[in-house]
Amino acid sequence: MKKILAVLGAVIFALLPLSACGGTNDGLTTIKINEVTHSVFYAPMYLADTLGYFEEEGIKIELTNGGGANNVMAAVLSGSDDIGFCGPEAAFYVAEGGTKDIPTVFGQLTQRDGAFLLSRTDERDTFQWANLKGKEVLAGRRGGVPAMTFEYVLREHGFKDEDINFNFDVDFNNMTAAFIEGTADYCTMFEPTASEVQAQGKGFIVAAIGEASGVVPYTSFIAKRSWIDKHEKLVEGFLRAMLKAVRYVQKNTPEEIASHLTKHFAGTSVASLATSVKNYRAIDSWASDMVMTEASFNRLQDIMDSAGELPARVDFRLFVDNSYAQKVYASMP
Repeated sequence: MKKILAVLGAVIFALLPLSACGGTNDGLTTIKINEVTHSVFYAPMYLADTLGYFEEEGIKIELTNGGGANNVMAAVLSGSDDIGFCGPEAAFYVAEGGTKDIPTVFGQLTQRDGAFLLSRTDERDTFQWANLKGKEVLAGRRGGVPAMTFEYVLREHGFKDEDINFNFDVDFNNMTAAFIEGTADYCTMFEPTASEVQAQGKGFIVAAIGEASGVVPYTSFIAKRSWIDKHEKLVEGFLRAMLKAVRYVQKNTPEEIASHLTKHFAGTSVASLATSVKNYRAIDSWASDMVMTEASFNRLQDIMDSAGELPARVDFRLFVDNSYAQKVYASMP
């Protein structure tokens, strides 16, 4: 299926090479971003919007929820969106299909897994990883970073193939609903969903996957190499706005941060958003300089290899261009 997706993406790319990036009546340049999911995990991006950091750079963002890295990358390849916001592994699969215009990481936002593990019963004081042996777990799409990272954590805790019972039949966007309706013993969820489900008494947060997995290049900004080369100033302005937002998250209280997130999370209380921010700050979720290290890139490949989803090791320099993030970070006071 990965190869089919990669080849299909390459065909779409060849047929539809035009960029979605365009101007607006207010003089701002619209950048279309396809995000893998919508979560407080990505708070700096939403803050860059609501605090006016993008506007200061002459940018307006238009967000689409892809509901999975495969959908995100297909949108980037087709040209319907300019930037994909997902795990870099999606680019590996595309390159395997023979695409010449390699989707390239130009900035990394999150450096840990952003999922929290919820149990159907209250194990908050008694949870151990061994509790998951043989139990059914909703952990994301097969071949996706959430599922692969979780599997890596379990293997690090001594799990064998026969001990792991992941249910891959439920679509990523439908996992929470399926869990609430009775599917599986455990489920991974991003914030604010995890805290909201716990507040409703329908699940209990027992572990942070990112705390157990260590540093991983989890979610990155990816665009076709040709788009980056054509829009270098726009890329730098985008990263400058993002870095300002990352600093804001690091310096302000969860409550203050949450008050600026409500625009992007209609119907979610400030208190719930603040709890989500606190949970993500506790595991050091965001990369301060938005630079992806080769060591963490190789760790991701180790995770993919452990899951049997890496056909061959890939070259860091082929998929990652840190030059823009390094330049912008060095120029900021």
